[in-house]
Amino acid sequence: MSFLARGLNTYLRWTEKRALAKAEDIDALRRSLALRARLFFHGPLGTRYAWDSAGGLPVQWTMARGVGRDDGPLILYFHGGGYVFGSTNTHRAMMAALSKMTGLPVCLVEYRLAPEHPFPAAIEDALASYQALSDRPVILGGDSAGGGLALALLAEILRQDMPPPVGAFGLSPLTDMTFSGASIVENEACEVMLPAARIAEISEAYLGHAAPEDPRASPLFADFQDAPPIWLTVGNTEILRDDTTRLVARLQAQGVDATAKIEDDLPHVWPIFHNVLPEARATLRDLAIWIRSRTG
Repeated sequence: MSFLARGLNTYLRWTEKRALAKAEDIDALRRSLALRARLFFHGPLGTRYAWDSAGGLPVQWTMARGVGRDDGPLILYFHGGGYVFGSTNTHRAMMAALSKMTGLPVCLVEYRLAPEHPFPAAIEDALASYQALSDRPVILGGDSAGGGLALALLAEILRQDMPPPVGAFGLSPLTDMTFSGASIVENEACEVMLPAARIAEISEAYLGHAAPEDPRASPLFADFQDAPPIWLTVGNTEILRDDTTRLVARLQAQGVDATAKIEDDLPHVWPIFHNVLPEARATLRDLAIWIRSRTG
């Protein structure tokens, strides 16, 4: 682990984790993340951003210098934030870095957030955006709740017998809204970002009265027969560690080509810190190699 990673872990434990544990105003939380993203997360020089719509939803195209928008494969990306905060603006810099590494445009979806728009609004929006763009080869992706959303979308595409994407990836994905993984308890103390004490509130805000075992909310319980290859990564000290390890075991049991990169003591969705963290850039490079292998 780099010196910068150790310092970042300490910073996140004493700032981000405490702030998330105490937050009571969702709007304030959304504004705070948006401000920090503008200040600290920056895409490569020459990156272009363009708003448009897909399936009736706002989307933000992110393209590194020299990357075209309209030809060839694309990455369809869903941001994290527990289904209640985050936006395409907060995650577009990370996707700009990935666009540069892959040579592909990234389409980030501004899906509806809870509690204003509870389940199944997010998966409905994800499906609508995919249907609008699936005339091209698509790689699905997302982080945290957005990673769970991307995987739930993949399962729904397969269930409805739609043309599938060429692959899917997740960064520290939230795949189990029952929160039954052992790592929720085992890693509660060593997790540097997410306060385990708030998971029940996140579940209530997003699901309302819906069953947490619904595969559209918890892709851990979905059927992935005949799925394309899937690439996942998570830190071994995250409370969501078992959301990845259990899903990979389930995928492999169903015959899916599933790859899991379990990293040592890195924070939740560490690739978002690509501007400062060498491990973040290394993970994005590994992901880019995998994406290029799927898109030619």
